[in-house]
Amino acid sequence: MSSASPTAAPDARGGGQPRSGHGRRIVAALAVTQTIGYGVLYYAFSVFLAPMARDLHATNAQIAAALTLSILIAALCAPLVGRRLDARGGRGLMTAGSLLGAVAVLAWSRVESVPQLYAVFAAIGVACAMVLYEAAFAVIVSWFDGPSHARSRANALLAVTVVAGFASAIFLPLTGLLVEWYGWRHAVVVLALIYGLAAIPLHALVLRRRSHARQAPARARERAEIVRAATRRRPFWLLVIAFTANGGAVAVMAVLLITYLVHLGHSPVLAATLAGLLGVLSVTGRLIATGLQTRMPAALIAATIFAFQGVAAVLLPLVGRTVPGAIGAVLLFGLGFGIASITLPHLLVGRYGTAAYASLAGRIAAFAVADKALAPLGAVVLAQAAGYVWVMGAVATACVIAALALVAYHRV
Repeated sequence: MSSASPTAAPDARGGGQPRSGHGRRIVAALAVTQTIGYGVLYYAFSVFLAPMARDLHATNAQIAAALTLSILIAALCAPLVGRRLDARGGRGLMTAGSLLGAVAVLAWSRVESVPQLYAVFAAIGVACAMVLYEAAFAVIVSWFDGPSHARSRANALLAVTVVAGFASAIFLPLTGLLVEWYGWRHAVVVLALIYGLAAIPLHALVLRRRSHARQAPARARERAEIVRAATRRRPFWLLVIAFTANGGAVAVMAVLLITYLVHLGHSPVLAATLAGLLGVLSVTGRLIATGLQTRMPAALIAATIFAFQGVAAVLLPLVGRTVPGAIGAVLLFGLGFGIASITLPHLLVGRYGTAAYASLAGRIAAFAVADKALAPLGAVVLAQAAGYVWVMGAVATACVIAALALVAYHRV
């Protein structure tokens, strides 16, 4: 919260309202748009996969490649989006991204071929880079800037990620019902309307541009110097290693967990139920990590949780054939599912400040998001060639690498 007195001058960020009051509205708006955005632009795809494959006379792999393409496009756009966010703030960019996302999802409902599907998901990938977590976090960081607002910033990030953590729990069953009632094409139209009617006005009317956004020459030079200095030194690349490795490990588990649990002898219903716990556990993990930040450095908290995820990946082949063993391993791994999203902003702001936050986060996202797209494909190939035990070994190795990188980061 601001240290200014109640009679202090209005916040220079515009509109004549105190930062704290409007900050709460920004957080509430982003919590809504992130939940709907992830639900529509990402999670709903899995429900549409089978009916789209039948309608477009394509294989599941051909259809699934559209989502992979979308994620890769988002990774490629991340550095450019980050620079734009630092230069101009989030209102214009996120409003335009919301409009693009809504139009692209509407176009998705009209595709008649696999190439058309790929073109639509390339556009969705651009929209994702403009409107999802990386952009939302940049808005929050720039609003709650300065050491006096560190706690408010942490609480704001936590609030958005806790609410958005339920996106899959909300939109997977909702999308399933829409497909059952209306068919997949009309279901996509409904989701496009839900997203557009919520995200476009909230981003346009609630988000604010920073007061210094158009002070281009001095701010641009400052940002460029911060980015140049950061990318020439070891701590930044330790963050790249840590969050890229962990992102890939989490993506592999998210994609292959149900298949692997069935392979271990569990029923599809139990496997799906356990996998569904990951979203809830991600919220729990975020709450735990945020609470511990008053007692431990954030890097060491995340490193410890990443290490526990590695232990869980090792244990799953050993004890996962029993129901208690599978539950225990999934619970242990799931606690780290959402840690990266709230830890990275804290570490970047703590070391580099807020002026170039989005530019630096965008550069890290280019690596981490690309790995999230490609790692599951590599895991599928490894599972077919050598078995799932080797996949779990690779996941554990990635988690250990992430943990060690954060320990090293804390020491430099």
